[in-house]
Amino acid sequence: MKKEKTLGELKASGYQSRSIKDELRQNLIQKLKRKEPVFEGIFGFEDTVLPDIERAVLSRHNMVLLGLRGQAKTRIARMLVQLLDEWMPIVAGSELNDDPLAPISRYAIDLIEEKGNDTFIDWVHRNDRYVEKLATPDVSIADLVGDVDPIKAASLKLHYSDERVIHFGLIPRSHRSIFVINELPDLQARIQVALFNILQEGDMQIRGFKLRLPLDIQFMFTANPEDYTNRGSIITPLKDRIESQILTHYPRTIEVARLITQQEAKLALEQLKQVTVPEVLQVLLEQISFTARESELVDEKSGVSARLSISGYENLVSTAERRMLLNGEKTATVRITDFWGVIPAITGKVELVYEGEQEGPYAVALQLIGDALQDIFLTWFPDPDKLRKGRESDPYGIIKAWFSGSNSVDLLNDSTEQEYRKELDKVAGLRRLVEGLNLPKAQAYTFMELALHGLAEMNVINKNFVNSTLTFNDSLASMLNEDDEEEEEEGF
Repeated sequence: MKKEKTLGELKASGYQSRSIKDELRQNLIQKLKRKEPVFEGIFGFEDTVLPDIERAVLSRHNMVLLGLRGQAKTRIARMLVQLLDEWMPIVAGSELNDDPLAPISRYAIDLIEEKGNDTFIDWVHRNDRYVEKLATPDVSIADLVGDVDPIKAASLKLHYSDERVIHFGLIPRSHRSIFVINELPDLQARIQVALFNILQEGDMQIRGFKLRLPLDIQFMFTANPEDYTNRGSIITPLKDRIESQILTHYPRTIEVARLITQQEAKLALEQLKQVTVPEVLQVLLEQISFTARESELVDEKSGVSARLSISGYENLVSTAERRMLLNGEKTATVRITDFWGVIPAITGKVELVYEGEQEGPYAVALQLIGDALQDIFLTWFPDPDKLRKGRESDPYGIIKAWFSGSNSVDLLNDSTEQEYRKELDKVAGLRRLVEGLNLPKAQAYTFMELALHGLAEMNVINKNFVNSTLTFNDSLASMLNEDDEEEEEEGF
């Protein structure tokens, strides 16, 4: 687009000023009429959160996004920038993004009065019209609103009440922009009070001097509902001035969660080319997050961020890649044993209740993986506990008989693909069980391993993990071995 260089050229072009809220509203209207996507890359909110945001924009409201951590609140706020005009004219040299047709700062007003239509114009891209501040207890009024600069006052020989000696904070500098405060309850109550008049009347007080600035700002706030009791609160008068409160939520289906993980996971190009993650294991990874959100050991008020699945997916791929590199192989397929590499992504993403702390983060992570494995196993295979004895054949009979014959399977974390398949092929009846699912041949070993893990979680067979080796064996044989070991220790 042609960018006018002076105020006179801008007027001649027919440019008309409009508030940022009108700008957002009118651009949203055009997108909705053309049926264009408004918030690309946001999944699971199509029928809940996003319509609420669109209604708030159409109503020209300031908004607070209320939800647990990892619910895309900040991402949504940043995407509002796409509803702004691509370029915006300002008075050249203005620190407050002054509208050339409606200046508010003393600098811009005096400059236009002096130069008139010859006043130079600058253009600001929409990406530069977004200001974000994380609320922390040390944020001051000077940071947000501004403060008197004594050096300016002395050098210009001006009174402290003169606007020209003020060093403006983030909010005035966000004039005609989107201003976001993340984790609003963390902002001290006295600082929140300073936002009252800015939101409602557009005036400010700096060091006791009242300054009338008709600021034009789209305010967005984010908050965690748990913050209302744990770390602070949004004071009632401020809540009353924020017109729309919008509730966010976690993905409600595995399919939506997978879309988010696939989009957000940062993988190297060679990882994408060399490592394959079977679909059922992608589902298993998401099931861990869903299981954690329902676990009695995890603090549900703190939430389980979508970042658990994202970080877990990156670790999962890296675990398979590391094994591939150690074994000198060219490609790798993720295995269930690779989920041991996901544990660091789990322990750092969940807040435990007292009972969970007693168990320990590592033990809780193992339990979450085990519970998720059981859920996925029962999706594909019959429930061993519900098989009616004597009335139908047991699909696990041959497998159980094989393990009862003192046989075992050892799956090493870093075993080669050939060794891995050889161990699974040892189990009598295991391949036949999986063939009954009519799966593509390439997925056979993944489901053979899933069957073993599932049977172990259902206590049909036993599973032990020692020194990077996962061993499956008969439950009774395992108990006898433990008794023998205890007797040997006593004899020693």
